[in-house]
Amino acid sequence: MSPESIIQLENKFYISANSSYADDRTKILNQTDTFGIFDRWGDIKQLGEEVQGLYHQGTRFISNLEFKINNMRPLLLSSAIKEENELLSVDLTNPAILFSEKENKTSIPKDAIYIGRSKFLRNGQCYETITITNYGAEIYEFPVSLKFHADFKDIFEIRGLKREKRGEIFEIKHTDKNEIFISYKGLDEIIRTTIISLSEKPDDWEHQTNAIYHVVLKPHRSISIQYDIGFVIGNENIAQHISYDKAQSLLKDDLEKGKGVFAHISTSNEQFTHWINRSQMDLKSLLAQTKYGLYPYAGVPWYNTAFGRDGIITALETLWAAPDIARDTIAFLAHNQATVENAYQDAEPGKILHETRGGELVECDEIPFKQYYGSVDSTPLFIVLCGAYYKRTADIEFIKEMWPYVEKALEWIEKYGDYDEDSFVEYNHKSVNGLFNQGWKDSHDSISHASGDLAVPPIALCEVQGYVYDAKIKASELATALGKKKLSIKLKQEANDLKTLFNKEFWDNETGWYVLALDGEKKCCKVKSSNAGHALFSRIADHDKAVRMAENLLQDDMFSGWGIRTLAKGEKRYNPMSYHNGSIWPHDVAMIASGFSKYGLQEQTIKLVGAMFDASIFIDLQRLPELFCGFTRRKGEGPTSYPVACSPQAWSVGAVFMLLEACLNMEINALEKKIVFKRPCLPPFLEHITIDDLDIGEGKASFELHRYKHDAGITVKEKPDDWEIYTIK
Repeated sequence: MSPESIIQLENKFYISANSSYADDRTKILNQTDTFGIFDRWGDIKQLGEEVQGLYHQGTRFISNLEFKINNMRPLLLSSAIKEENELLSVDLTNPAILFSEKENKTSIPKDAIYIGRSKFLRNGQCYETITITNYGAEIYEFPVSLKFHADFKDIFEIRGLKREKRGEIFEIKHTDKNEIFISYKGLDEIIRTTIISLSEKPDDWEHQTNAIYHVVLKPHRSISIQYDIGFVIGNENIAQHISYDKAQSLLKDDLEKGKGVFAHISTSNEQFTHWINRSQMDLKSLLAQTKYGLYPYAGVPWYNTAFGRDGIITALETLWAAPDIARDTIAFLAHNQATVENAYQDAEPGKILHETRGGELVECDEIPFKQYYGSVDSTPLFIVLCGAYYKRTADIEFIKEMWPYVEKALEWIEKYGDYDEDSFVEYNHKSVNGLFNQGWKDSHDSISHASGDLAVPPIALCEVQGYVYDAKIKASELATALGKKKLSIKLKQEANDLKTLFNKEFWDNETGWYVLALDGEKKCCKVKSSNAGHALFSRIADHDKAVRMAENLLQDDMFSGWGIRTLAKGEKRYNPMSYHNGSIWPHDVAMIASGFSKYGLQEQTIKLVGAMFDASIFIDLQRLPELFCGFTRRKGEGPTSYPVACSPQAWSVGAVFMLLEACLNMEINALEKKIVFKRPCLPPFLEHITIDDLDIGEGKASFELHRYKHDAGITVKEKPDDWEIYTIK
């Protein structure tokens, strides 16, 4: 069997664009382990590729939800997700309703009845209130109905995985408390139950799950129907039932408590400020409470769970503005670090998690993702985050707790990461059902040669060598802080040796580019990719090469006008509509922009910040998705959507914070108690930026930056007495 066919066989979990739901114009609510994909009416209908639903911990607990008036769908007026992501609000009205004389009811003209739907998620429950108001001049009598269905499909089934056999859905049960119980026993022997609680007893039932209410409304009078949907897995206790109003009040309290996670950022540009605020709210909606604190789930719908790489990069993006996210992310990953070798999980001692999943398929071992370690970069990036967090906070007590995990991660790099002992870290997957490619571009065709032939493992990616370099530099600094001088010197020397070797073996002087990878035969993958830009992010690039790289990354074959493509136009596998071979990923662009700023390339940095901001304006809610297509920018048009992109996606909505940090070239050094702006430069669309309530040391800092012709100045409003805040020109 050829390597190509093996890749296709083992890559059955890759998301195909055939699962598109973009044309359905869906509305998404999410809160950590629970999310809902609704149509614009607030319903759940299985259209197209059938992805709408209410999902909880990897399972779809509601697959159909329809509201009708007189057995007809209402007319849509508008629908929107509220600013803080807390509520889906839908405005509807009635179509013309004609009753016969036999029915003895007054016919209702179009637009006489207003129907308002409001729904939200909280603590694994979905709540909705439906308000029906008569704006006509007569008494109107009509039926309305709510129909529910649950198929209990695992999210990997929704993504296209075919199963020969499924479990069984039990007989639907009704209780005298207006509750409906729909239960499913999976092949994992776990019973999953959907509980629908109605505030009022229906007048009739149809097929057990279609609740019918007979409404009689006087002019300018309203009635409300409320219900909630809960989810129970196995032996979990059924949540105590609370009303819609009580749950909404608690949700508001939750939102208030969450406001302290980030510093407050405002700018002279209302749209840029909205982008920041939207990104904060999106990220808060993805922060899951774990026993180790808050962890940023990767994205809705496909990755609504903990991913190691995604969580780390999100924490790095937001570190300056929300350091507690980094602390909790480190703690979660440390306590989920691999301790033994397990080929099925691609696990080795010291390796950091790739992803963890719930659901029937992982419980049945049909897929390996219950606790899966198939990423080559999570482990060095974990060390990078530890070092960056320490510099940002000076939290030495936490670093002392985490040091054993850092040591294990360093041991993994030394023993398992360098697969063939050539001083570079590479990957070669072991799990038959795991990921073939294990860098951030993990689709099956993402690592190739200039000829278009796919690289064979073990594969050493260029960006991974940079992460390892950065990890050893930061581990050296941590070792110094912990009094481990010999180890510190050793790690720093290893980092310097790696930098020298990397710039020799990965640099292609002819193209002025770092090659994408070295394959299993040590052949260079001489393609122009965005991966090379990460060599600037990690600082492994020699300065002269970094300057040349920056110039080349902004050429027309890489820079689309909206951002940097993952693969250059002209490469054999270039396709602007592909997942990793020509598309644009906001987190990728942000990391490259951060790299530019680290080498003092502020003009280039500003260009990327402007491109991402422009893209956000064209995108619904100003919510940057996981990725979008890499077509060249066309005047008067926005970027082209990628059909199955996650949105919200943690490291995409986190990109704005890294982009802002990059253009300000800001460094918060808690060890030296200073905030330094090195040649800060604001883009032309920002006159000033205000940052308030930034956590530093034991206090807060607030300051403003103002744009001048060639630089930026700072006005400090508040800071601890023992801290300094200043600019370097």
